[in-house]
Amino acid sequence: IQGVEGILVIAPRTEAAHAVLQLPDDVPIVAVEGGPEAGVPLVAVDQIAGAAAVSRHLLDLGHRNVWHIAGPDDWFEARQRIVGWERTLRARGIEPPQPLVGDWSPASGYELGTRLAADRDVTAVFVANDQMALGLLRALHEAGRSVPGDVAVAGFDDVPEAAYFTPPLTTVRQDFLEVGRLSFHLLLDEIESGTRSSNRVTVAPELVVRASTTLS
Repeated sequence: IQGVEGILVIAPRTEAAHAVLQLPDDVPIVAVEGGPEAGVPLVAVDQIAGAAAVSRHLLDLGHRNVWHIAGPDDWFEARQRIVGWERTLRARGIEPPQPLVGDWSPASGYELGTRLAADRDVTAVFVANDQMALGLLRALHEAGRSVPGDVAVAGFDDVPEAAYFTPPLTTVRQDFLEVGRLSFHLLLDEIESGTRSSNRVTVAPELVVRASTTLS
């Protein structure tokens, strides 16, 4: 590697994370929002905490269980959101339903949402991102199930459009500005010290409650 002082890398999938580990040990590097479980420093939003917060919110509203539309299996963030959701339900003595796996797109949220909409036991759904939640909202609307009256829906990411969904979407906000700032400073520290850090830095997520989960 020539002419490179340091590298910030986004490696959210397992295959990309493996490639990161092949870089020479003397190259300053920081993984951002996903990366190997060990071997390189990482700065990321606490995905487990975010999933736990939204799952607790739904249970605290009185729902007896929370279904989950997950992201692809080979994405670290999708796996971590499953962990946060499962841990929260089991801590309340609830056996989590089998998660449905999507591909992050509204189309997959819609397709999986038609299955959930047909199940009258489903009253609360945590979706692993806002785009799939958008598809779920359409599926529920077409099935004649009101949100949040019949089914509460929550997403993850707080994309700019989330506040303008029908109804506005409860979701988890990620502070990417803070992630970027911490990543840059951690990389500068590595460059200046000449040694690779072992730090694993997490940024707290924020639960944003809107009308898709509660009318109050």
